[in-house]
Amino acid sequence: MTKVYVIGEGLLTPLGDSPQGVLEAVRAGKSAIREYPGWPEPYMASLLERSGREHPSFFDHIALQAGQRALEAAGTDPANPRTGLVLSTIKGNVEAIDNEDVSLAVQAERLAAGLGISTPPIVVSNACISGLAALVQGMRMIRSGAYDHVVVVGAEVQSRFIVTGFQSLKALSPTPCRPFDAARDGLNLGEAAAAVVLSKMPGGDRPSAWELVEGCIRNDANHISGPSRTGEGSYKALRAVLGHCTLEELAFVNVHGTATRYNDEMEAIALNRAGLQDVPVNALKGCFGHTMGAAGILETIVSMHACDAGVVLPTKGYGELGVSCPVSVSAKERSTRKTAFIKLLSGFGGVNGALLLRKGGAQ
Repeated sequence: MTKVYVIGEGLLTPLGDSPQGVLEAVRAGKSAIREYPGWPEPYMASLLERSGREHPSFFDHIALQAGQRALEAAGTDPANPRTGLVLSTIKGNVEAIDNEDVSLAVQAERLAAGLGISTPPIVVSNACISGLAALVQGMRMIRSGAYDHVVVVGAEVQSRFIVTGFQSLKALSPTPCRPFDAARDGLNLGEAAAAVVLSKMPGGDRPSAWELVEGCIRNDANHISGPSRTGEGSYKALRAVLGHCTLEELAFVNVHGTATRYNDEMEAIALNRAGLQDVPVNALKGCFGHTMGAAGILETIVSMHACDAGVVLPTKGYGELGVSCPVSVSAKERSTRKTAFIKLLSGFGGVNGALLLRKGGAQ
């Protein structure tokens, strides 16, 4: 089977715009979450700085910037007809819905034109697993033989539409979120753009190649917004990727960790069912908030760089285990010499995804 590698990355986050800088901020315990005025009530979120980034469409701007940075790092020619594009977002530029066509297809076409990619772009908009699903889509496009490189861009901009939607579900915490903690009471929203260039050959400016070994998407169709009480879809996704590694290889599982009561409980159940209760677990939502369509890509990039540095990142906000099944949540930074990890995500509608990555270069 064709191997697929990450050869370039690009980031725009409230904690910095370089993978190494963002990693250092997370290791230093920083968080960009703070209170913002809302409609009508304030909300806690991690939002990007607008100053100096004036653009008719802020969404288009950050998605383009992230994609360009990833292409530059990879040294890939976007005009090559064997280069593809996948855009991951849940709502795109929905804040402009009264003034323009904000269909995700149109936004993907604008992004492709801005990046100089001539092949038809693909949009993945599959609730909170969108970023992970987009990585899996890009991996499959290369394995199909139709593409040599695929640029995967995830971006999300918060808006009244999104914030009030989560407020109506009573899902937002009035304080910085606390994944897996006994006192957790909801999530914080976030903004970011993150991009990777995938290739069938290792290269770019990475010191060592990270391979996308296997990805799996499973839908347990439990409920429009509530996760399965048995973790069925998440467990099945984990079981599928675990067939390509041993538990001893895994440095950690980077989970969804939204800090909502039912999501964290569901993930703990799925991890236990998959035999992962003793593998270190961490979540990054306490640093970035929930960046929705960018989350799967952003958190994968940060996790790769953490593993490169030989660390398991802590779960900011976590103190006391608040789920019914034992899981090895990292409250503090740990060291590791292992070179593989799993990225895990879940979302509305019962969607679940798992992605196994391994460092090692061409073999």
